[in-house]
Amino acid sequence: MPVIKDILLQLLFALMPFVAYNIYYRNLTVNYSRNFIIFICSLCLLLSMTFPSSVQTGLIFDVRYVIMFFGMLFGGMMTGGILLVEFLFYRLYIGGSGMIDAMIILVITFPLSAMLAFLYHKSRHKLWIIFIAGISFSCIPLIVLYTTKPDYILNHLIFNILMMPVHNSLGIWLLVTLFNKSVSDKELSLKYIQNEKAEAVNHVAASLAHEVRNPLTTVLGFLQLIKSGNFPQEKTERFIDISMEEIRRTEQILSDYLSISKPPAMHQQRLELITQIRSVVDVMLSYANMNNVAINVQCPPMLIFISGNTSELKQLLVNFIKNAIEASRDVAKGTVTVTIREEISHVHIEIHDNGIGMNSEQLSRLGSIYYSTKMSGTGLGLTYSYQAIRAMNGNVSVHSKPQSGTTFTITLPLAPITT
Repeated sequence: MPVIKDILLQLLFALMPFVAYNIYYRNLTVNYSRNFIIFICSLCLLLSMTFPSSVQTGLIFDVRYVIMFFGMLFGGMMTGGILLVEFLFYRLYIGGSGMIDAMIILVITFPLSAMLAFLYHKSRHKLWIIFIAGISFSCIPLIVLYTTKPDYILNHLIFNILMMPVHNSLGIWLLVTLFNKSVSDKELSLKYIQNEKAEAVNHVAASLAHEVRNPLTTVLGFLQLIKSGNFPQEKTERFIDISMEEIRRTEQILSDYLSISKPPAMHQQRLELITQIRSVVDVMLSYANMNNVAINVQCPPMLIFISGNTSELKQLLVNFIKNAIEASRDVAKGTVTVTIREEISHVHIEIHDNGIGMNSEQLSRLGSIYYSTKMSGTGLGLTYSYQAIRAMNGNVSVHSKPQSGTTFTITLPLAPITT
């Protein structure tokens, strides 16, 4: 029974990178980094060596080879080097009769891990590389120990034959396979999110071209009048003022559009919410006009501050407002209303439309990955938006009935007051 408990504990340490990845990167719009691999592998190596399996004092067994191989596989040789240094120092500190054997095994397994990690990325038969790694890291320690301590191996034959294959073969297969699957799913999700984002930006850009063309036409007309020289100085200056105002408005529209389309930054900052919402509504007005939908904004007169990322906030607002516009374009007098309500510690952003609405089955699946109520949609727009809201420690609720419109309520915490 103690042996089984030790095996399960070591397998838990082996699977920690997979578990930590799914927890930490679940709501992020980026994939794993080398720093994450270095940190989590260093922690797992330390824990597995601190709580090892053992039936004889001085001889310890853990998942060090699994962690080192995994670290080199997903973090590169730099990660492998850091884990090697960590192992050497900590193993020397632990000491015991098996320390020399551990060093001999490491001299063999470390370069083997590097070679197999290189082959893994080059080969199309990745499962075979995992299989070879598991078998190698199971057999090499047993061979070395049988050479140096044959009595120990024979006296604890069942323990040694059971411990190594389960630790290393099963540990490597589970960790690499599950982590690889999670990373692939994340990459696919990010790719679809980018496609969904590009589609939203393209739709807005089509209507934006018309919106920008109007002030440019106005400016061109005034410049032609000024060029003719048939007007008094006072009128000429008025024409110039109007032209400059139109150019500034065009510049603001383009700036808002670019802030939506550019990749989001990782850090959060203090944002004035109403300004951000109005800039998004200004960009979306032309798209709403193209679909014969009116947009109304109702907000309090005071400033409201939240913590977040400008690009992510604008993108999720675009997603919600765009969906509301498209839901309302086929009804008479389609209207989208954005309402901001402040409470003591939170702010509520309600996006209401009088469109086609949704039934209970559609509502239950809303926000699930790859689910969309639109024929050509992927559902990644709302999935991204939900993740971004959770990343800002907020939440979203929805109320809808068929043919009675939909109301999304986004709740975000207010930013702490700075002094």
